[in-house]
Amino acid sequence: MASTILSRRDLEFLLYEWLDVTSLCSAPRYADHSRETFDAALDTCEKIATELFAPHNKKADANEPHFDGERVHIIAEVAVALKAFNDAGLMAAGQDYDLGGMQLPAVVEKAGFAYFKGANVGTSSYPFLTIGNANLLLAHGSKEQIERFVRPMMTGRFFGTMCLSEPQAGSSLADITTRAEKREEGEFRLFGSKMWISAGEHELSQNIVHLVLARIPGAPAGVKGISLFIVPKFLVNADGSVGERNDVVLAGLNHKMGYRGTTNTLLNFGEGKYQPKGAPGAIGYLVGAENKGLAAMFHMMNEARIGVGLGATVLGYTGYLHALEYARNRPQGRLPESKDPAAAQVPIIAHSDVKRMLLAQKAYVEGALGLCLYCARLVDVERVAQTEKERSEATLLLDILTPIAKSWPSQWCLEANSLAIQVHGGYGYTRDYNVEQFYRDNRLNPIHEGTHGIQALDLLGRKVVIDSGRAFDLLVARIEETLMSARSAEDARVPHFAHALFALVNRLKATTRILHGAGDVRKTLANASTYLEAFGHVVVAWIWLQQALIALRGLNAPSPDLQSSDFYSGKLAACRYFYRFELPKVAPMLDLLDELDTTTLDVKEAWL
Repeated sequence: MASTILSRRDLEFLLYEWLDVTSLCSAPRYADHSRETFDAALDTCEKIATELFAPHNKKADANEPHFDGERVHIIAEVAVALKAFNDAGLMAAGQDYDLGGMQLPAVVEKAGFAYFKGANVGTSSYPFLTIGNANLLLAHGSKEQIERFVRPMMTGRFFGTMCLSEPQAGSSLADITTRAEKREEGEFRLFGSKMWISAGEHELSQNIVHLVLARIPGAPAGVKGISLFIVPKFLVNADGSVGERNDVVLAGLNHKMGYRGTTNTLLNFGEGKYQPKGAPGAIGYLVGAENKGLAAMFHMMNEARIGVGLGATVLGYTGYLHALEYARNRPQGRLPESKDPAAAQVPIIAHSDVKRMLLAQKAYVEGALGLCLYCARLVDVERVAQTEKERSEATLLLDILTPIAKSWPSQWCLEANSLAIQVHGGYGYTRDYNVEQFYRDNRLNPIHEGTHGIQALDLLGRKVVIDSGRAFDLLVARIEETLMSARSAEDARVPHFAHALFALVNRLKATTRILHGAGDVRKTLANASTYLEAFGHVVVAWIWLQQALIALRGLNAPSPDLQSSDFYSGKLAACRYFYRFELPKVAPMLDLLDELDTTTLDVKEAWL
């Protein structure tokens, strides 16, 4: 029976036919690997996700963690699933051998992890955050910090979090007030509160390694005065054993509409409940240099942004597969040409409007999955590029695509979930069917790791002008390379797609110049979210054009079997849908942006 978490055939198409991940095996880092080892890793992920993560997804949603004043209680199945994840070595799947890792390419690691996100986004949050935490410390931590905190995370002994937001500051990190007082060399005492900390308290691991943003007294105001600290739930002894309790205290759990299986916490640091080493304050260890904490934190934040996009994608994807299965098996109504009321009802997938909704979902989720895996492939190029030029270009592309990879799936794969509910009709919004939960879970992703507005400001205000617009120019050049290939395609549909995208790429370039030539930063950024949406549609249209070219190659192969023919034809149909129904939305958005419209600037608070 086909999986309703992800399509393995689609993953194989993206990984092997489009992204050519086996070519990475020519790099020394991945020389021990082959398609066989990649497939084995994907098999393991699919098996554990299907057998241990998916079965308790609804149970964890209905029985969310609760706090009795002393301990947080979580259903037992979560620990069982995470143990299997750890025992399989998946926490370190992408890490070096000397860290106990498999040295899988990032693109294969993320493809495998997508199964866990789609199967149970709540339970998968614990390893998701731990992996990101460890990657930050590997990049910015000291050797001692890596030995003491990262190695235990790689085996699942310790889990990790990221602690940025505060109750009074939210996304405005310049306004955080948590302070870190230096007491002795390398050791600080932290005082303050952090809000919305996912996985912030539990007993699923021996320890929780919090990465905490705080200010050292006397630091510059704003983001230039933020430092980063490791603050463990329990202190760690020199021999690696877990020591006394640190002064990190759960003040309460937040109860959200989705991700209910993940503890979401308000944490107090240094409130005095515990006195580690006989003194007040939560003990923390500086990561990197003083006042450079936000730059280090962005290592985890950017990784998490693409991860959130991937999570949004697979929640939309599993919703699509559930809707597809339902539509194939639910008889209702008759076709318009049928005049006999006694005739058998047809499966709803036969109705054109249901096919429209399914095709829209397919276009959103398969396009988004391509985008997220393309970004992961860029991480691999950064790691193994043979020239500095190739490495630098991969970094630039990753920089400009990150806000899109986070926000576009969070918007449009959520729309896919909405359509999945619609396909189910009245049953769709009952808890008897999974699509209701998928929508609630996915609704959090437009807010996770920075709202659409924040990503839009990052894209338009920073990324398109970074290095004198080099990242923007490079991305446009890559799109134009694809357009050149598409124009020579024999299938008449593909050159038509290329013509439509070419016109909008040129318009996007012109609009970007208009916005940054406004001479008024408020006008430039007033409609940044519209710019993000338009830009995202152009990028996903490019991703779809690349997939269409590969699908044509598959169709033109000698004697493709019927199943392969249907798969490739489905790719072309989804690409056609995106170009006919979605891409035309871009031109009106660019029209609005070109006018430097001030509607949102002109409105007064009293009018709202």
